[in-house]
Amino acid sequence: MTDDRGTRATHGPASALTGPGPRGPSPTRPPDRRTGDLLGAACAAAPAPVPLPEAGGPRDAVTRLRAHGCWYPSANADGSETAFICDRGGVPQLWAGPVDGDEVRLLDASPDPVKEVSWSPDGHWIAYTTAPGGGEHSRVLCVRPDGTGRRILAGADPASSAYLGCWAHDGSAIAVTVAAPAADAYGGLARQALTDSAPAEDWLAGMRPAADWADRDGHATLLGPAAYDAASGTAPNGTPNGTTAAAARPDGDLSVYLIDPDALASPVLLTTETHAASLRACDLSHDGRLALLRRGPRGRREAVVLRTADSVTTLAVPVADGDPWIGRFSPDARTLWLRSNSDREYAALLAVALDADGGPHEVSVAAERAGSDLELLALAHDGRTAALAWNTRGASELELVETFPTGRAPDGTGPARPLHLPHEVVTRVTAAGAGRLLLALSGSQRRPGVWWAHEGVSLLRTPWSSLDEDAVPPGRPPVRPVPVRLTARDGLPLSGWYYRAPGRAPDEPAPCVIHLHGGPEEQERPVFNPLYHELVGRGLDVFAPDVRGSLGHGRSFVDADLGAGRFAALDDVADCAVHAVTAGPADPTRLAVMGRSYGGYLTFASLVWHPDLFRTGVAVCGMSDFLTFFAGTEPWIAESAAYKYGHPERDRELLRALSPMSRIDALRVPVLAVHGEHDTNVPPGESQQFVRAARERGIHAELLTLRDEGHDFLRADNRRLFRRAAADWMQRHLHT
Repeated sequence: MTDDRGTRATHGPASALTGPGPRGPSPTRPPDRRTGDLLGAACAAAPAPVPLPEAGGPRDAVTRLRAHGCWYPSANADGSETAFICDRGGVPQLWAGPVDGDEVRLLDASPDPVKEVSWSPDGHWIAYTTAPGGGEHSRVLCVRPDGTGRRILAGADPASSAYLGCWAHDGSAIAVTVAAPAADAYGGLARQALTDSAPAEDWLAGMRPAADWADRDGHATLLGPAAYDAASGTAPNGTPNGTTAAAARPDGDLSVYLIDPDALASPVLLTTETHAASLRACDLSHDGRLALLRRGPRGRREAVVLRTADSVTTLAVPVADGDPWIGRFSPDARTLWLRSNSDREYAALLAVALDADGGPHEVSVAAERAGSDLELLALAHDGRTAALAWNTRGASELELVETFPTGRAPDGTGPARPLHLPHEVVTRVTAAGAGRLLLALSGSQRRPGVWWAHEGVSLLRTPWSSLDEDAVPPGRPPVRPVPVRLTARDGLPLSGWYYRAPGRAPDEPAPCVIHLHGGPEEQERPVFNPLYHELVGRGLDVFAPDVRGSLGHGRSFVDADLGAGRFAALDDVADCAVHAVTAGPADPTRLAVMGRSYGGYLTFASLVWHPDLFRTGVAVCGMSDFLTFFAGTEPWIAESAAYKYGHPERDRELLRALSPMSRIDALRVPVLAVHGEHDTNVPPGESQQFVRAARERGIHAELLTLRDEGHDFLRADNRRLFRRAAADWMQRHLHT
């Protein structure tokens, strides 16, 4: 179960809460349009910078991990240096250094894992996101490139959370999304729904639906000069889009602020959305008139253009799930480049011609590929070149196109120039000065590394990225996966990757682990997975399929598991296991199922839906009961989950039928559950209640709780513990 914030939206008008400073008014700061209590509420919610001590710890490249990963690069203005995330110290931390030298430096020695990085266009600051304690709540910090001036920009309150957005093009401010402590609407509903099935739980007593629950119907509601319903194009009172009405409901759950890292000006509230699951500022026009936002729940993301002067939404276009950086304005703000699957199966590059007020004049498809999603989109600083990364059957293909070619319309593109990749998957592309790109690459034979391309011709590995031969200890080369295609029982095409344990004859039956990814909107990719390497090293095959609901196979495939379609996804797991036996070398008497997050849910569910198929299972951070999940998860995650799985009140019976706990009596085999102690995405109670119920029925069940971890396991020692525990469990139960 993963999410990155997005559902019902309520746009708040921007307010200029600027303070004095030598810089003068920034073009990104709109004039004040709000008065009275609403302005006061915004002021109270505005984040305040918190200075921190200078970073301690090692200031040079002291390597404690033999094989490390480097990812999420962000370059300075001329592309000579980059900030990046690296786990060479045992936890993902912020580092910086030259792209063509090995003298890197640690900028933050805190043990809190770093998740995103963004270097300011003027080169003065590096903004980044950390997860305190390894949990799900995050904060936004900034530091100077030399490691001084470190401070928290937003998220210092442990009850709130903050996320990175884009920089203003002059470097005067960075957009930050702040998630304030929210009302317990979904949790309250789920607890109320639970009272029928668990009346003994005193903590559920007296819970009632929130007063505003009736309007939670899945439509996006905008709060601004006009209260706007994005689903119908009208205000709730029937007023057409574009007319004005009184602003309402100022209690926003997600707010985007423009924050001056120098603290010379007060934060500027750009927009607010209530009952929201995601909200990110992806770009600001060079003149500051327009903002590009990404919002909405999983499966229904939207790109929104907001006019900053009056907070009017001028454009809303559906966009695909996946990478949140969905597009950019051209330098003159007359064209918006978008990665979108609007009215199509696969995401393509759209060119949206904008009028002087930011409204759409014409929408055209600038680049597309049959059967392939446009997965990543990056534009050069001058806006004249775009890098397009296409997802082709799980691998990446990268090409460069001119976005303002001679003799073509401003919203046209020139011929594509392919760029050869030394590894299978691109995870990030970013501009790095004139004619340069930085690429984060991963592949089946390497850990994540950073490469830089000059003039789209040569591609060179940065000296501080781990060597390919360091991916694993000597004598154990990684296994290259083989693509597998099959057909589900209802005729839907499925696919996956099969990892064959070395040392076996081609036709020798082998114990096999069916591994299921999270999401469900993730995709199995041919990248080096230390868990798979551990399993095949124990003589176990691994089959990692994409069941329905996965990305990379078209929008219809993603939506095929919605609501009651999830029962078919459970059948997909069984069909994949059967195919591994009938068309491959898997031993039918030694099959196991394993997965993380949503894959953990599928693991719990597969063990009780198909109790005679698998010998054991390992469920990692999985949901075992949808109603208790809704009661305990973060509000913004619940917002998205209701669309994917079902509403905790209206679809209560469906959620109960889909919950593994409702069929716990069918469990026949041992199960290991693994969970991070600080997981607020899927709370640890989901694993605890399944293990407890299994033990009460005489089934061998164990729970491994990883300290200082959240939904993702980020610390090297915990990751090793998890891999070894899972492999020991599988080896013990499949090799007998």
